[in-house]
Amino acid sequence: MQIDDFVAAATSGKTVKLSELRGKRVLVYFYPKDDTPGCTVEGMDFSRLYAEFQALNCEIFGVSRDSLSSHEKFKCKLEMPFELLSDPDEVLCKQFDVMKLKNSYGKEVMGVERSTFLFDEAGQLLQAWRGVKSAEHAQSVLDYLKSL
Repeated sequence: MQIDDFVAAATSGKTVKLSELRGKRVLVYFYPKDDTPGCTVEGMDFSRLYAEFQALNCEIFGVSRDSLSSHEKFKCKLEMPFELLSDPDEVLCKQFDVMKLKNSYGKEVMGVERSTFLFDEAGQLLQAWRGVKSAEHAQSVLDYLKSL
């Protein structure tokens, strides 16, 4: 899977461009919705392990379709040390192919499949995890990164 360069609006008034992060490993994780149980667990786990990811020269970015204001509240509530990217028009979601048909209260709806993508220092995709469960996922990704 080849991922083209992207630019996205981020929390803290920042804009993130993948190509400007060359020289660092980059972890991009997609989650369905701010301040929901599974997304909170996943965000807290990545936050708790953030220093270890940083020690391995890895930046983390969370992505959902929520607005920047929603992201700012979520980030503040969980004291996340990394930025969240807002993708309300599903540009990144489509680029990474994370929009999937899901069952919500008996109705089929399109939603974000919880997925994580790890890029190397040159911007090449190293690993993709799709359809992940939030519990223990951040640790699994960190363990993979440590094994490189």
